[in-house]
Amino acid sequence: MRPMFGYHLPNYTFPGVAPEALFEHVVGLARRAEEVGFDLVTVMDHFYQISGVGPEDASMLEAYSTLAGIAARTSRIRVGALVTGVTYRNPALLAKTVTTLDVISGGRAILGMGAAWNESEHRGYGFDFPRVGERMDRLDEALTICRMMFTEDRPTFEGRFYRIEAARNQPRPVQAGGPRILVGGGGEQRTLRLVARHADLSHWFPLGMDVLRHKAELLERYCEEIGRDPATITRTMAAPVLLVADEREGEARLARIPPERRGALVAATPARAAEILGEYVEAGFGGFTFGNTMLPGESLDLAGELIALFA
Repeated sequence: MRPMFGYHLPNYTFPGVAPEALFEHVVGLARRAEEVGFDLVTVMDHFYQISGVGPEDASMLEAYSTLAGIAARTSRIRVGALVTGVTYRNPALLAKTVTTLDVISGGRAILGMGAAWNESEHRGYGFDFPRVGERMDRLDEALTICRMMFTEDRPTFEGRFYRIEAARNQPRPVQAGGPRILVGGGGEQRTLRLVARHADLSHWFPLGMDVLRHKAELLERYCEEIGRDPATITRTMAAPVLLVADEREGEARLARIPPERRGALVAATPARAAEILGEYVEAGFGGFTFGNTMLPGESLDLAGELIALFA
């Protein structure tokens, strides 16, 4: 089966692009990604830029306003946040927001969620930032509420942190069963158990094949514990390749990437990248995302060549 390819937009700093032209530039990238064959375009759910991508005071668009605009200007590509921080929104409101995105896009929304981590923007915006254990508990409840609001008529839920009472969600999502749910992160004690319980898709960093195989084995075990077929979860990951036209330029490109974001990246031409990704597909991975920090707009044609090799 052909893997899914996602284009991720964490960076909104483009030399020569004025603030009033920023959104049009972002839409242009999303539409070009659609043209070259990407299946999904995602944005970060942050309010400040994050380390490893740019300075904290760099431009950052709000995720769901941006996605709605992209959805209205595209026709095929799926849209979602990679990933929504659980602490930033009431989960019932989030379910309504993502349902609206599904309606705007004609059934192309996904819901990506994680436990949130950026304490600086929590402090700046006045959001509570509890300890990670509580954030995981909140994520569990929020995912439960979102799935209920996607699939049930008037759901009620009473949790420790969140509640809904005969909540209405009209119009219903366009997609049968609602938008697919992606849980980001590979934490072995809590996150992978939440993936097993709630997710249609997982998303991990390129930590090397041995580490990823270990996480996949854990996920399979957690699925078995609750009687779920692990094959019903599509495992996706940030692409472990840096696409280049000529591998001789690869080392220089890799050297410009901050070490904390380099991971197990390998510089590769589209043909070589197809071979590398093919090994991950054989290991059970069904999707790869490329960020615009490492695949700028002028390199999208290289991605198109790679995607065509999996047709």
